Amino acid sequence: MTLRVAIMSDEIGWHTRQLQAALRARGALGRCVDLAACHIDTTAAWHGLVIPGYGRELPDAVLVRGIAGGSFEQVTKRLGVLHALRELGVPVYNDARAIERSVDKSMTSLLLHAARIPAPATWATESAAQARRIAMRETATGHALVLKPLFGSQGKDLQLVGQVDGVHHAMPDIDARYAGLAYLQRFVPPLAAPGFDWRVLVVGGRALTAMRRVSTHWVHNVAQGARCEPAELAPPLAQLAERAALALDMDYAGVDLIAAASGPRIQVLEVNGVAAWQGLQRVTPFNIAGAIVDDLLGRKMAQTRPRLQQGMAPERRA
Repeated sequence: MTLRVAIMSDEIGWHTRQLQAALRARGALGRCVDLAACHIDTTAAWHGLVIPGYGRELPDAVLVRGIAGGSFEQVTKRLGVLHALRELGVPVYNDARAIERSVDKSMTSLLLHAARIPAPATWATESAAQARRIAMRETATGHALVLKPLFGSQGKDLQLVGQVDGVHHAMPDIDARYAGLAYLQRFVPPLAAPGFDWRVLVVGGRALTAMRRVSTHWVHNVAQGARCEPAELAPPLAQLAERAALALDMDYAGVDLIAAASGPRIQVLEVNGVAAWQGLQRVTPFNIAGAIVDDLLGRKMAQTRPRLQQGMAPERRA
């Protein structure tokens, strides 16, 4: 029987084609599904979900590639579908819990801190006055800050706050630009020019490959113009990335790390639960989509409990 895997994504493109090809190579079928098109209908099937392309059935597994932005209510429903699939015994890779931990940068910071994983000092506050006080205190001790959207990605809308290279960067209006919440991380200056950070891919708990993202700008995301260079996956880098992925209980993760002149030599900046890997693939000798699919069809499906629908579906009780 052909395994049917739903690739949850809000757009069809290079990543979804890579995953579909990897699934075909292993005798499985990957169908792209937008979570926005999934809905709850307790009259439609015993399980109460409607997954386009699967009729009254459920996919054999789910691979989450992207979740479209939307209102709080819309995103809650989309994540709720992933939660329900997991409770119904469908392997979900990464599941909704892991995605929630990584999308919310403040939760990521708390979990890294609890696991004693080195990361830049971090603050999250709804008080604009408190955010300004934090910035003033950090500036007085010679530190600048990076203000980030709590749910941001691809290096968008990052802003320096405080004194950097003799230039003062004022705290912006967080109500107007950051949804009334200041998520602040201590700025880690580049050790040399051009600056860089590392992206390490962790799959199934094991760091597989790494690259350096090099940029003349302090933001090192590929989407913001950084170039990708192959990097040696040295043991300290691999171990720290693996610990970060474990702290967030991720099936696969793109872990961003940076070298620091003071404090811990390597620090974790972010952990991405729906990580893009097109840039990384260009400098990696093996097929990344294949590694992800192998882990899903092997480790993940083996550890997922038998589906709840066995014996629950009315049409299967007779």
